[in-house]
Amino acid sequence: MANRRQFIRQLGLAAGATSLAPAAGTSARAVAAAGRAIADLTPVEAARNEEYWSTVARAYTVSPQIINLNNGGVSPQPLVVQEALDRYNRMSNEGPTYFMWRILDQGREPLREKLAALAGCSPEEIAVNRNCTEALDTVIFGLDLKRGDEVVLTRQDYPNMRQAWRQRELRDGIKLNYVNLALPIEDEDAIVAQFTAAFTPRTRVVMITHMINWTGQILPVRKIARAARQRGLAVIVDGAHTFAHLDYKIPDLECDYYGTSLHKWLSASFGSGMLYVRKEKIKDLWPLFPNSDPKSADIRKFETLGTRSFPIEQSIGQALQFHNAIGTPRKEARLRYLKNYWAEKVKDLPRFKLNTSLKPEFSCALANFSIEGMEPGAIESTLFSKYKIHTSPVVWENIKGVRVTPHIYTSLPDLDKLVDAIGYLVKK
Repeated sequence: MANRRQFIRQLGLAAGATSLAPAAGTSARAVAAAGRAIADLTPVEAARNEEYWSTVARAYTVSPQIINLNNGGVSPQPLVVQEALDRYNRMSNEGPTYFMWRILDQGREPLREKLAALAGCSPEEIAVNRNCTEALDTVIFGLDLKRGDEVVLTRQDYPNMRQAWRQRELRDGIKLNYVNLALPIEDEDAIVAQFTAAFTPRTRVVMITHMINWTGQILPVRKIARAARQRGLAVIVDGAHTFAHLDYKIPDLECDYYGTSLHKWLSASFGSGMLYVRKEKIKDLWPLFPNSDPKSADIRKFETLGTRSFPIEQSIGQALQFHNAIGTPRKEARLRYLKNYWAEKVKDLPRFKLNTSLKPEFSCALANFSIEGMEPGAIESTLFSKYKIHTSPVVWENIKGVRVTPHIYTSLPDLDKLVDAIGYLVKK
């Protein structure tokens, strides 16, 4: 009888760990129920339904002492994700090697399937990583390149990615050809032309940042990828700021490799990310962390990390459920509405300059602004010291301004306060 009770208890723990169902909290259910009440609305119409979005906001535990408009760095998690992380962490500490390796580790396959469903690809093309940098470094250092081979990227790419390519340049003698974007740009063909002008007979790889994190500029990835693939180039996409933000599937981009962070727009636990590798490309990509068969065609070879945070990994499941309860089209429409809400109110103020397009094909939640005669650091400092509005100053390449990034929990009164603050700054 004792053995039977132990077996039933272990079976229950395993089911709880791998089902990805939230055992502590009903946030996703409440959001799904609220969504059914507005099911007849288009995503654009739903974006303006404040009653619905107040239900979504109540799932978060953000501080009332500050207005957090720097979600582009790291986003907070809804309570259901926090509770899952705590629950899995407590479970792990009851018997680390047992519960981590024999119970929680078994949840990776159903998690892989759910990530693949959102990404629109095969589970056999998805690896669970810790962030976008790890995912893209796997590709950057895993490609076979020889001295003299060329890579095209932009000066506005994320520093970690530029530094990784720079190390390959120093170590392996490859050559980096940079595209320098004058943002914002509202001409897709002009963007594609800048990339293709950088291609040479020695070009082997092109790296494309789907959304420039400094300003929110969306690049026409598929058009660039098609031009690159016609020339036989490998295509890498940095999707750190578009996964669970914009409504698309990874195969739509026609890329070979893709990396993203899940602790941004998916609102998963801090330190979670994802790598996509087109199935036929897996075998020839070296893993960042060696394993017994580095030339395997199994996507799991990119997960040979040793001891990892299983609680962080498994709590991604609750973030997926919460996101799916809202739906990507509705979420994208709300995020764009929030950006436009504050930006439209201030764009014509004297001394004010919006460094981000308001056209839907070129931006969504992220935006960047500057004020003539003020340094970005001074703007950011005043916003926080006087109004307790947290933003991010940016001085990078030919970008100089302050980044403002709301999320789905952000309220209109908070954005009204930002509008008032900008009004004060331009008169200062």
